[in-house]
Amino acid sequence: MKSLDGIKFAEMVRMGAHNLQRNAQYVDALNVFPVPDGDTGTNMNLSMTSGAKEVQSHTQQHLGKTAQALSKGLLMGARGNSGVILSQIFRGFGKFVENRDELNAESFADAFQFGVETAYKAVMKPVEGTILTVAKDSARKAVEVSKGTEDILEVMSEIVKEAKASLKRTPDLLPVLKEVGVVDSGGQGLVFVYEGFLSSLKGEELPEINAADTSMDDLVSAEHHMVQGFMDTSEIEFGYCTEFMVRFEGEKTSVHPFDESKFREDLSHYGDSLLVISDDEIAKVHIHSEEPGEVLNYGQKYGSLIKIKIENMRQQHTEIVGEGYKKEQTETAKKVPYAVVTVAMGEGIADLLKSFGASYVIEGGQTMNPSTEDIVKAVEEIGAEKVLILPNNKNIIMAAEQAAEVLDIEAAVVPTKTVPQGMAAILAFNPEIAVEENKNKMVSAFEHVKTGQVTFAVRDTSIDGVDIKKDDYMALAEGKIVSSDSSLEEVTKTLIQLLIDEESEIVSLLFGEHVTQEDADEFAAFIEEQYPDVEVETYNGKQPLYPYIISVE
Repeated sequence: MKSLDGIKFAEMVRMGAHNLQRNAQYVDALNVFPVPDGDTGTNMNLSMTSGAKEVQSHTQQHLGKTAQALSKGLLMGARGNSGVILSQIFRGFGKFVENRDELNAESFADAFQFGVETAYKAVMKPVEGTILTVAKDSARKAVEVSKGTEDILEVMSEIVKEAKASLKRTPDLLPVLKEVGVVDSGGQGLVFVYEGFLSSLKGEELPEINAADTSMDDLVSAEHHMVQGFMDTSEIEFGYCTEFMVRFEGEKTSVHPFDESKFREDLSHYGDSLLVISDDEIAKVHIHSEEPGEVLNYGQKYGSLIKIKIENMRQQHTEIVGEGYKKEQTETAKKVPYAVVTVAMGEGIADLLKSFGASYVIEGGQTMNPSTEDIVKAVEEIGAEKVLILPNNKNIIMAAEQAAEVLDIEAAVVPTKTVPQGMAAILAFNPEIAVEENKNKMVSAFEHVKTGQVTFAVRDTSIDGVDIKKDDYMALAEGKIVSSDSSLEEVTKTLIQLLIDEESEIVSLLFGEHVTQEDADEFAAFIEEQYPDVEVETYNGKQPLYPYIISVE
């Protein structure tokens, strides 16, 4: 195969996404820590699926346009560090090929190389022995092979071969992988994607993906959040959810040449929640507007209207909420000039963060990392002019940073890695000072917080000198496993004793959904007895998977 066009590349993407999808659980199992929320495979799968959906909606003969669709879908769907890095690899790939109708073997290899360079630039402190290394080694091999062949299939074969070899070497680069006896999970996910690419080029069909999962009609279905309970019907400013497609007509576009940026800008004056996606033949529009007729009239300037759907959101809201919605929740949806958006898992923790001053709490964190798009939509839901984003999880920081770049308002990420850090950071927020100054102040506030977590093991392993048995409880201090035992009480007491020192003043105990207030009070009494100078607070966090999250300041 001497050339690759957009149609063939779209099929590669479909196969790559499907191969990753059916192996996502295996990738999850490769996470180093045996915690129940290892989700690299899940995150990469959701990220790649988002890219594949966008490609299916915008497949064209032109390779560059198809690659740009993949880049856009991956960017907004990116979840977790590996998902974000995957999106950056194909962001660079798409940038390199954006003006090319097709690729030959050499440019195909160069595109992968440019993608790797883009991904490395996006990561502040690249770590070798990860997905980055697998991508780098396989791209380098591709460039080398392309100098001696015109066959794209041969180049892709070598990419897969080298990616697998590089994956096997990851334990030599990251000691923790060798200690546990696994390869890097993100690198394994990338190998599955590349294997799917190769199968497509060879014509070796993988099991079919459910077509219903990737239909164009579902493209903007995620636009509608279940936020009805957070607002009064009268607060809905733009009452009609309007969706339609414009099929371009030469006669009209000769008078009104279509430019997506101008089209989007013009429509933005009619409402909010605007989404415009286009290719050479069709533009798809989603907007919340008070004047849907005006919106349709504008769209009709460019061609004929198809698949029109207009829904009265005030009526929908009244039917959904009825008379029983909670009036106190309306505060969440009110427009605020300066917002703090954070992430948490557990109703109690979410309520606590709101009481501390969070404007919006995105559900997620341990078992489900929110995507770049989830974070962007949360910020847009508030309508703030300035925002600070607190991920509260190290695996969400990159997606948060990507969201901050996408937003068209002043935004910054306070890189909190745990809920206790987030709690301390929110308390330091000052609505009277600038975004960057606030960020620095909030970072200083959480740097003095120590975090402990208690969870259970999902498999037998040995790590950091601790022997762990499946279903035993584990204590993590600052993210490091420090003890394991079949007794929740023993593990928690050990963790408390490791975290508290003579400088400690306040201990906050967040207990999970399967822990009683009485159990938490017993640990609080233990702390007060052992450390009489320490103030202890207990909160019903209702978080899953983690019986206790402990904050020590």
